[in-house]
Amino acid sequence: MTDHLGFYLSDIARLMRKHFDEAARDMGVTGAQWRVLFTLVRMPGINQGQIAERLEVEPITTCRMIDRLEQAGLVERRRDPADRRVWQIHLTAAAQPLLAELEAIADRMTAHSLRGFSPVETTQLRDMLDRLRTNLLEDLDQDARAIGDAASHGKEVHHG
Repeated sequence: MTDHLGFYLSDIARLMRKHFDEAARDMGVTGAQWRVLFTLVRMPGINQGQIAERLEVEPITTCRMIDRLEQAGLVERRRDPADRRVWQIHLTAAAQPLLAELEAIADRMTAHSLRGFSPVETTQLRDMLDRLRTNLLEDLDQDARAIGDAASHGKEVHHG
């Protein structure tokens, strides 16, 4: 079997998550919980459905994770002013010390993962991964536009 970049990147991501999960567990945070917390750092106030979509889990799973984080005082639900049926999820001030510790773990893990790389190689790797992600995001945007255009014209979309 030939090497497929997607599988290789997926395996690297899995290994990084596993190492991070082990370190975070020592702080009493599950892997799923830290992923929710970091999602909220990047996207404050998103709703439960958006978190579920971003983490690729079922909405009920996300709801339970948020319930636990809320009980721990790390997040709070606020009504969306634009749609009172929707709950936006926000980090609390109590989450900040934990997030700082998790960030320190991430920094140490990244440094450990990149041992043996020169600063130039590290920069090149980040640049290449950024380009790869940008290409994939552009493809998704184009697919979404094609689906939207076809739907507005009553056409069926086939993916190739």
